Amino acid sequence: MDLRALRYFVEVVRCNGFTRAAESLHVTQPTISKMVRSLEEELGGPLLLREGRGVRLTDAGQVVHARGLQLLEQSRQLLQEVAEVDGIARGRLGVGIMPTAGHYMAPVIALFQQRHPGVELHVQEQGARAQRQLLLDGQLDMALGLRGMDDGPGGDAGDAADQGLEHCTIAHQKTRVAFAASEVTDPEAPVQWSDLARRPFVVYTSDFALHQAVLEHCAAAGFSPQVRLQTRYWDFIGDLVAEGVGVAVMFEHVIARFDPRRVSSRPLVGPELHWDVVQLWRSGHLSRAARAWLECVRTIYPDDNR
Repeated sequence: MDLRALRYFVEVVRCNGFTRAAESLHVTQPTISKMVRSLEEELGGPLLLREGRGVRLTDAGQVVHARGLQLLEQSRQLLQEVAEVDGIARGRLGVGIMPTAGHYMAPVIALFQQRHPGVELHVQEQGARAQRQLLLDGQLDMALGLRGMDDGPGGDAGDAADQGLEHCTIAHQKTRVAFAASEVTDPEAPVQWSDLARRPFVVYTSDFALHQAVLEHCAAAGFSPQVRLQTRYWDFIGDLVAEGVGVAVMFEHVIARFDPRRVSSRPLVGPELHWDVVQLWRSGHLSRAARAWLECVRTIYPDDNR
């Protein structure tokens, strides 16, 4: 059985579609379709059914998906164990990075590749909630995550210690409310959650920790947000806000990247919503490549890891 075909099949299921899987794997959609079809021919029947823009597993597909995850993890472990024999000269490292926080990891990646050019680095872009689950499932070696600091609802995006994960802190971030620039006269005038009750929202998709936190804080303020659109792309949210489609609760470091002539923001209070950006890893044994990555993280961000 071709492990690459199995990997493509698993990615189609994870992404719930061939197009999104092709984007994730940086290959063409016909390539993925061909590999999945060859897997189905080898196993003697259909594994996936197309439903609208998504896919659904057949009974056989459910079995192949479950076993496929195990086989791919065993393959990853085998490659890693062989690499350990040669030290850090070669190997593979899977790292999860939130799309809104890639700039934190850019200098870490540069330093890691400078120190360990033989290690194959695989970067997975997902929201914080999805990253944590992939890490717990053994599909990632390291991942960025969020740990809550506020006392309101949704105040913790997941207690890493309680889930068998360890962490070190990279940065502290607050949220603000992004508006079309023409709507903001005083960018330092605070906004209460309850002030947003009649406002349409643009939000991240549900695999982002901020998605659930926004819903919970709105509910605590006595309303359900009018969600106009969900997307995983922070820059698209900025474009939608600039055009007046809705307001958006976002981290201040993301809002700072928007054109101030198009998007402005105000502090969000009652309560404030602020989180730590953290590097996460599973408790217990770390491969040499993972330990080397962690050393690079702590070299770039020494002050936040005391």
